Parts: sequence; C-alpha cells; structure tokens
Amino acid sequence: MNSTRTFLRIAAMSLFFSGALAWAAAVTGTVTNKTDGKPAAGDTVVLVDVQAGMAEVAHATTDARGHYSLNKPGPGPYLIRVTHQGAGYFIAAPEGAGTGDIPVYDSAAKVDGISIEADVMELETDQGQLKVNERYFVHNTSSPPRTQYAAKGFEVVLPAGAAVDGTAARRPTGLPTSTKLTETGQKNHFTFDFPIQPDEGDKDTLFQITYSVPYGSGKFTFKPQILLPADNVAVLLPKGMTFAAASGTSFSLVPEDPGIQTFVAKNATPSKPIEFTVSGTGSMPREGQGQPSAQQPAADTGGQADTSNPGNQPGGGIGKPIDTPDPLSKYKWWILGGLALLLAAAAAFLLRKPAGAVQAGAPIGASLAAAAYLPAANASPAARSSALLNALKEELFSLETEKLSGTITQEEYARVKSALETVLGRALKK
Repeated sequence: MNSTRTFLRIAAMSLFFSGALAWAAAVTGTVTNKTDGKPAAGDTVVLVDVQAGMAEVAHATTDARGHYSLNKPGPGPYLIRVTHQGAGYFIAAPEGAGTGDIPVYDSAAKVDGISIEADVMELETDQGQLKVNERYFVHNTSSPPRTQYAAKGFEVVLPAGAAVDGTAARRPTGLPTSTKLTETGQKNHFTFDFPIQPDEGDKDTLFQITYSVPYGSGKFTFKPQILLPADNVAVLLPKGMTFAAASGTSFSLVPEDPGIQTFVAKNATPSKPIEFTVSGTGSMPREGQGQPSAQQPAADTGGQADTSNPGNQPGGGIGKPIDTPDPLSKYKWWILGGLALLLAAAAAFLLRKPAGAVQAGAPIGASLAAAAYLPAANASPAARSSALLNALKEELFSLETEKLSGTITQEEYARVKSALETVLGRALKK
C-alpha cells in the first residue's frame, strides 16, 4: 500500500513539473538606446506577472549587445519592464515566437524640444460645481531623442480652490493609465510623475487631469498659466453656457460640432496672459458620442491626425470647419467620443474617484477610453481583444506601482484590482 501511494505521489509530481515545463518559454529580445543608436548594455530587465499581483517573476541584465533572456513560466499575461537611467519602459511580453525588443532613451531633467500642441479644457456643471477635464498633448522633438524625466515632471497650474478628481497619462506608444500628481511647493502648482518620451512618429505624450471648482455663483473666471509654448488653447462647453474672453485675450469660435461650443486661442506663450469667464449651466451631450460615420470611421492614430485624409482623423466624421483653422479635428473623438470603446482601463480609472465625482456615462470618463490606442469599432475581434489585454496589463502595472508608492489605500487597491482581474479573466477566455 505504501509503495502504491509513493508511486502515485511521484507520478503526480512528475505530471505537475512536466506541465510546468511545457508552459515555460524563453522570452528574448534586444534593448536599444535610440538616443545614440547603440545597444543598451547593463540595463535591468524584469518579467512581471500581471495575474500574480504584478510580481516580478524573472530578472535579467542586458549584455554588451543589449540582449536579454527571461523564462516565462506560464501562458501569461506578462509585462517586460526595462529600466534605463532611472526611467522605466515596458511592453507586453510577446506570445509564441515573437521577440521582446524594447527601445529606450537617455534621460535628463530638462531637454530641448518640449512643447504643448494643445491644451484642451472640457467644461460642464454639476450640482454647484464646475467640472473640468483638461488634457495636454505634449511633443518631445528633442534631437538626439531623449526622455525628460525628473522629480519634477510635467508641471500644471490649477485654478484656486480646484479639487482634483483624477489624473492619467499616456506614453506615445502606450495606453492611458492613472499616474501620480504631486505638489511642487508653489500654490496650485502640481507635477505629473511621468516621463515625457520622444515622439514616436506622429504620436506624442498625453497628460489628463479632471478637477472641479466651486460654482455656486454660476460664474467662474479662468486665468490659465501657460508654462510652455502651446500651439492651441481650446475651451469646450455646452450650448447652455456662456463664454467671454477678457480684453486682450484672443479666442476664436470654431464651429466644430452643433452640440457644443468650441473656442480656440492660438500660439499661447508664458508671457501672453490668457483670461476668460464662463457662466450659466449645462452638460455635454451624451447621446451618439464617439460614433464616427460609416464613411469616415475613427482611425487608430494615437491622438494625431492623418492629414492626407480627413476621414482618418479622430474628428474626420464631423467635417472641417468652413473658413476656419482646424486645430481640434485631430482631438475630437478623443475629447467627446469613445463610448463604444469604453473598457476596463477607464472603468478602473473611474472606480478610484470619490462617489459622485463623475456621473455615469459622462464624457469626462468616456474620454479617457477614447484616448486609448484602440482599433476602430469595426476592427477584427483579435485586434480588439489584443488592445483590451494591453490596456488591462498597463492598468494593473500602474495599480501595483501606486500601491508600492503608497498613493492608493488598501481598500481602493483591493476593489480596483478585483474589478480588473475579473475583466482580465473574461478577456482571456475569449
């Protein structure tokens, strides 16, 4: 009897280990420093298990040729993270025979070539509060390309009395993810703890912050402090609200969409004051948002336009304004759309907000998902599934980072992680 039990135990263990070995697969790749075009030697590479609380399950160091090899113990999902000069770069671990090549850049606290293409403010009212969803589309055209990354990252100035509801950021080739916002020591000044990587083609870095200000009087005056040159400063508000630019501030009305008002100031600089007042009440349209026409589907442009064909722009389905500049076409579906693309990354983002901070279905929440690098609604199921998995991976990675940095409570962490893992489990079954 004892010998039989021993035999069964050995057989069971053999099956277990043989199964584990069957799943194990080597992930290899090359880390290249795109600042100098040379292999990145001596960088730390980590394999992160998304479903195991973002545990680091394998480590490696790049050799003189920038090569690394990691052992992936299961079918995934996993992330590969490489740290170069303090800044982290990561990709989804490849499946099958794919290679995990990762580009990195040299980092500096300050680099040339940083500018704001657009500062876009979306406004609406809610129960005595003025809700603001502000996005900064930031270029890094440094040459040679370098990442700007320091203790004080991208800096923003909020109005007095602003209460922050949530923040997010997105790398040029990544997905929107919650990120840390820290005070600088100056009143109302904050910085994002997030690198500004060089542009990837026509894709730049996105910073997003949602906040509210008291609006009991039904009127509020904004005096945006522009800390970097901005090609466009845009204000979007419902038809029920009134916009008035202060004397000396030049805003143009852009007839982008019949359901909203869009005002744009061009070529803003730190030395050129901007001031405007909004009054009245209203909510952004919620029906039919983010639904491009069949003739002009929204394209996966990462927030930048394919100007050769208006139908390939996120705003292509709206049409180009008559006799006016077209500064917002490339952002339109990022700003107002995305209900059809609402996914777990945005859901997790909203779950972290205090109760009542954002109404269900509001464009302020939906726009985060619209800003994601997702295929159009008519994309193949495989493409949509891949985009969803990548979004979940990055959001889980960000969640664990927040836990380690102490910027999220244990209760919030458990609640958001449970929601993400439920959606991830369903996605993996498809």
